[in-house]
Amino acid sequence: MLPSESPSARSIVGVAGDLFASLRAESDVLPPAQSVVLVVVDGLGAISLRGHAGHARALTAGMTKRDTAQSVFPSTTAAALTSILTGVWPGEHGLVGYRVLDARRDVLVNQLTGWESEGLDPLTWQPAPTIFEQAVAAARPAFAVGVAAYEHSGFTRATLRGAEFVAASTPAERVAAAYGLAEQHPGALVYCYLPEVDKAGHKHGVASAEWVAALEDIDSALSVRVPSGVGVLVTSDHGMVDVPSRRQAVLDASHLAGVRHVGGEPRMLHVHLEPDAVAADVVARWRADLDGVADVLTRDEAIAGGLFGPRVTDDARSRVGDLLVVARGVWAVYDGTAADQRGRGMIGQHGGLTPEERTVPVIRLGAFSR
Repeated sequence: MLPSESPSARSIVGVAGDLFASLRAESDVLPPAQSVVLVVVDGLGAISLRGHAGHARALTAGMTKRDTAQSVFPSTTAAALTSILTGVWPGEHGLVGYRVLDARRDVLVNQLTGWESEGLDPLTWQPAPTIFEQAVAAARPAFAVGVAAYEHSGFTRATLRGAEFVAASTPAERVAAAYGLAEQHPGALVYCYLPEVDKAGHKHGVASAEWVAALEDIDSALSVRVPSGVGVLVTSDHGMVDVPSRRQAVLDASHLAGVRHVGGEPRMLHVHLEPDAVAADVVARWRADLDGVADVLTRDEAIAGGLFGPRVTDDARSRVGDLLVVARGVWAVYDGTAADQRGRGMIGQHGGLTPEERTVPVIRLGAFSR
């Protein structure tokens, strides 16, 4: 079940490097640009985009089969967006899932919303320099255009530090602000974040009218003229699949014997065992229980297989589960003993290794257009 793509396949980890090389007129991938804009459409998989091309004509007009990249593992926002915005793999930046273990305090921490409540220090929990810090170090202006509610979050400080944050409400307003900053500041690196497709997918599913409407809004926002000399790359952190209720595998107390914490998310669980649990017995039981539903790997198997990248720090390793449960097809696996079961109402999901989750678009606009 390990990823089968070629080691030479393009990864979202390399997108920032391509942009910096373009600014220096040294890229083998992109033509030179006076300023660059990186647009991330959260949750937009390349397969879903192509399947709805009629609703995204501006984005797909010049899109070819080559205009894709592979997301990281797990294919979830905390891990993948951080890889885009640092240029390193999850095993290095340490955000290895949606909810991960803080081993020093023996608690699970939400990597998107738990920074303040759990007292995480963004500078130490995510130590890799961001692309904005790299830009500033090279005497280049750096901006991040996003939703006002995210401006002061711990996740923002972990991933956007070094950038001047600019808030705007709608996708059209965010794109206009990003293009304006790139035009006004030659040599700038500008980031523009569009989360609307991801939100619609989680709540209503990729097959829904609401998801299509969100995609149409994004496509309209990105159909405007790009200022002269500005290169734009449009990509995503991950795609998603729709999980029907009949594909929910719910684990009860008997399945969870020997388990201390269940982290991650339903498409990719981090399972942490009790100190006295016999790991081999738990692995065997979970593989039998979830046969045909999910692949169950040990931490060592996942790291040796390169799932978290070529280098895994000690901190990152401590956050990876003793077992990893990667859902197959359109399955999702839930802890039925957890007090909060609201997540079972989520339709669009991600985190796994399917092409729908991991293959994302990389679309060129403006000075990058072919």
